[in-house]
Amino acid sequence: MRRAPPLCWQDLGWRSAPAPATAPAAGAGLRECMDHRNTTRRVRAIVRRHGPTAPFWRRRVAFLGGAIVIGLVAFAFAEAADWAARRFTMLERTWWWLPLLLTPAGFAFFAWATRRFAPDATGSGIPQVMAATRDAEHAMTSLTSAKTVVLKLILTIGAVLVGASTGREGPTVQVAASILGYAHRLARVPIRASVFIAGGAAGVAAAFNTPLAGVAFAIEELAAAYEQRMAVLVMAAVLIAGMTSLGIAGDYVYFGAMRSTLPLSQAVLAAPVAGVVGGLAGGLFARLMLAAGGSDWRPLVAVRRHKLVFAAACGLVVAVLGVTTGMTWGTGYDAARAAITGSEIAWWYAPAKFATTLATAIAGIPGGIFAPSLSVGAGVGDLVRPIFPTAPGGTIVLLGMVAYFTGVVRAPLTAVIIIAETTASRGLMLPLLAAALIADFTAQLVSKERLYHGLSLRFGTTQVQHESDDRGNGSGPRA
Repeated sequence: MRRAPPLCWQDLGWRSAPAPATAPAAGAGLRECMDHRNTTRRVRAIVRRHGPTAPFWRRRVAFLGGAIVIGLVAFAFAEAADWAARRFTMLERTWWWLPLLLTPAGFAFFAWATRRFAPDATGSGIPQVMAATRDAEHAMTSLTSAKTVVLKLILTIGAVLVGASTGREGPTVQVAASILGYAHRLARVPIRASVFIAGGAAGVAAAFNTPLAGVAFAIEELAAAYEQRMAVLVMAAVLIAGMTSLGIAGDYVYFGAMRSTLPLSQAVLAAPVAGVVGGLAGGLFARLMLAAGGSDWRPLVAVRRHKLVFAAACGLVVAVLGVTTGMTWGTGYDAARAAITGSEIAWWYAPAKFATTLATAIAGIPGGIFAPSLSVGAGVGDLVRPIFPTAPGGTIVLLGMVAYFTGVVRAPLTAVIIIAETTASRGLMLPLLAAALIADFTAQLVSKERLYHGLSLRFGTTQVQHESDDRGNGSGPRA
C-alpha cells in the first residue's frame, strides 16, 4: 500500500510555527515537502523557458507563420498587379489618346492620396524597410503600419492601372516586412531589426520566385542591421515564403529559360563593356533620382513645392512616351523577354524606358523600380549586342541587365542571383558576376551614394523630414 506524502506545517495552516527540532519524523517530512516544492518550481521554470508558450517557440511560430502569409499576399498582389496591367493595355489599345488624360490625372491623384493618407507609402518600399531597421519598435507606427501597407497595395495597383512605369517587387518588400512585424506582435515577441530584414527578403523571394536572391538581398542590401544569430530564421522565412508562392503559382522562370552560354574568348570582352555601359547608365539613374528629392538647385526646389503639378507633369512624360513608342508602359516585361529570347527591340527603347521609369519614381506615388530597371537593362544590353555579332544575343542582353541593375541598386550579388534565377542562366554565372562587379565600381564614379541608402535617410526621423519640408523636398519625390 502506497504511503501518503507527509504534510507540511504550512499545509496544516500553521505558517508561523516551526517544525519541532526533536521530532525526526516531522523533520524528514518537512525536507521531503521542500524537495517537492523545489522540483515543482524547476519544472515550471523549464516549461516557461522551453515549453510551447516560451519566447523561443513563439518567435519561431511568428517567423514561419508570417512567412506563409507573406507568400500568400505576394501571390495575390502579383495577380492583382497583372490584372491592372492587362486592363490598362486594353484601354490603351481601344482609345490610344486616353492615357494622355488618364495618366497625368492618375499620377496627381495618387500623389495627393499618398501624401494625405500614407506619406510613408511613397516610392519603392525598400528604403522604408532599411529605415525601419534603425528603430524596429517605432517603425510599426508608420513605416510598416497596417494602414501604410494596405494603402501601398491599393495605390500601387492603381498606379499600374494608369500606365505607370513601375513594379510590384519593392512594395512587396515593405508589405512583407510589415506582415512579419505584426506576426511578432501577435505572438508577443519583441520586434528586432532582423524581423524586417527577414520580411523584406521573403518579399523579394516571393515576388520573383527567387529564394536565393532573397537570402542575398538580406545579407547584401540590408547588411547594416543583419544579426548573424538570426540567420537561420531569416533564411527559413525566405524559403517558406518562396515555397508558398511557388506552390500556388507553380514552378516557373520569371523571364523564361535562357540556356545559351558565352565562350571565354567573348566573355572577357563582353563583360567589361556591358559592365561599364550598364554601370554608367545605372549610376546616372541613381544620381538623378537622389537629386530629384534632395537637390538644393533653386529651379528644382521651386518645381517640387507644387507637388501635384509636379506629379501630373511626370505623368504627362510617361503618357507622351508611352503613346509615342507603345512599349514603355508598366514593368516592361514583354520587351525584356523579347530581347532575352533573341528578338530585336528598337534602339530607343532603353532611353525611353529610362525616362518613364525615372519620371514615375520621382512623382511621389507608390511603386517599385526592380522590374522596370531589369527592362531598361535589357535595352542597354540590346544596344551593346551589335558590338559582339557572333555572340548569342541573349547572353549579351543578360550582361546588360545585370550591369544596369547593379548600377542602380549597387548590390552585385543580389543582381547576379536575380538574373540567374529569373532566366535559368546558371551557365553564365561567372560573366554575370564579372559584369556586375565592374558595373558596381563604375557606378560609384557617377553616384557615390547608394540609391536605397540615400532614400532611406528621408524616412524614419522627424529631423530629416522637417529639413526636407523646409527645402521643398517633402514626401513627393521620395521613392
